[in-house]
Amino acid sequence: MEAKSSVLLVLSLCSVLFSFGGLASQASHNGKWKLLKKSIGISAMHMALLPNDKVIVFDRTDAGPSNLTLPQKRCGKDEICYAHSVEFNPGNRNFRPLTISTDTWCSSGALSRNGELIQTGGYGLGERVVRHFKPCVNCDWKEDQNGLNVPRWYASNQVLPDGRVVIVGGRFQFNYEFVPKSKIYSLPFLEETRYSAFIPNNLYPFVHLAPNGNLFIFANDRAILLDYVNNVVVKRFPVLPGGVSRNYPSTGSSALLPISLVGQKSSGTNFPAEAEVLVCGGTVADANVKADAGVFVPASKTCGRLVITSKHPRWEVEEMPINRVMGDMIMLPTGDVLVINGAAKGTAGWGVAREPVLNPVLYKPWNKKPSRFEVLTPTTIPRLYHSTAHLLSDGRVLVGGSNPNANYNFTALFPTELSLEAFSPPYLNPLSKSRPVISSVKPGLELRYVQKFYVGFRLNYETDKIYVTMVAPSFTTHSFAMNQRLLVLDMGHVRKSKTKKPAGSKSNHYYTVESYAPARPELAPPGYYLLFVVCDGVPSRGMWVRI
Repeated sequence: MEAKSSVLLVLSLCSVLFSFGGLASQASHNGKWKLLKKSIGISAMHMALLPNDKVIVFDRTDAGPSNLTLPQKRCGKDEICYAHSVEFNPGNRNFRPLTISTDTWCSSGALSRNGELIQTGGYGLGERVVRHFKPCVNCDWKEDQNGLNVPRWYASNQVLPDGRVVIVGGRFQFNYEFVPKSKIYSLPFLEETRYSAFIPNNLYPFVHLAPNGNLFIFANDRAILLDYVNNVVVKRFPVLPGGVSRNYPSTGSSALLPISLVGQKSSGTNFPAEAEVLVCGGTVADANVKADAGVFVPASKTCGRLVITSKHPRWEVEEMPINRVMGDMIMLPTGDVLVINGAAKGTAGWGVAREPVLNPVLYKPWNKKPSRFEVLTPTTIPRLYHSTAHLLSDGRVLVGGSNPNANYNFTALFPTELSLEAFSPPYLNPLSKSRPVISSVKPGLELRYVQKFYVGFRLNYETDKIYVTMVAPSFTTHSFAMNQRLLVLDMGHVRKSKTKKPAGSKSNHYYTVESYAPARPELAPPGYYLLFVVCDGVPSRGMWVRI
């Protein structure tokens, strides 16, 4: 019962979320792909959405020439220099080159409380660098060459309740540290979970902030709950069954499932929120060794769900409809999880994957097994190693990258991919019910913890199947959306009114929803969030708010 209590809590408010009445009408529409840009000049290894709705994209600086040059004023005399980062505008599809001087290969990042991208580590001269990018007109990267205590390559980041960013692990780094820079803390768990020095299977560990402020850290096939303040492991979770490694290079993915805040207003800051983690895909521990020898082992179909706030947690194992390694898991505004990109055989790394998985899969967390998964419309572009995906404020998912080659190579079995696509999930089916349109957030877009606020929106039909979500923008790379978080907000009264229209046209219905901001920073660290209203399973466009 403990594992299902948070599910029942959400369903008590918004049973439409995954009901037949919500998405059944869209069953004939399994999503739609659109090519946004055939080439942005670089391959999208890393992505981050900023509060100005621009997407910062970058790859690595040691891959040789890209297909995009910097303006001559940013280069030395008689020198041709190449861009390895761009700012992309999904609204008009324009992009501009940005300047990075140190290597960002396999680095990590997060958005600060003021909406600035904090980007950490990399390779070579970039391994101790902290980079900053502000969401402002014509801004460019600023680099702190000594921002980290130790090299961070293949590390993971998470924003903390006090606004700092923690950086966990990295190759040969069994420890964690913070931005702003302070002391370093040992974490033997990262050494314990390493398969071997050359095939670690625990890089880019899955890090999620639990509602009690501790860190859930998953590496290889197991997890801990870490009190990072006191450097104490407060809980060791059971091994995820199945004999599958889930982290780089046996790369699976993970998401913190929606956190329900329903009932918070009666408990205030003491609200006992539950949290559940989903881990999917990956492959057997020695798959990378075999792939190097030309034997490509099928990826895993399995997923594990774990209520990390339970006193007696147990993994619930289920199967995806498609084997997948290097899949990205993206939280949608509805609370569904989109599993996208990747391969059916092999592992992460250069040239060691086969059989691209072109079909995304939708995972509906509150459905009962086995009807949680739905196979969606395939793309035509393979997205393998070094591909990415990111939720946009309009509800689409931006997809880019794929470069399983040591440099830019357009004649390889799987060539370097410079394009960007957008995937429209089933809720954007033009034949479905119309989208709600947010018209106001009162008293304003700056929120305080526990604050009551009012969301106004309009809809061209009448409904009582309404809920409100907040989504934290992530930093995505190597099949992990760092800092990804979705909250189902507590609601109070819903007021509605109707405006008459001439005969033959639809009336607009105007709604005001009494909503409550998260109670404490352990539930929602300070910073920017996308606010969505969801009606009958269809989300509005997101509106940026800041806690």
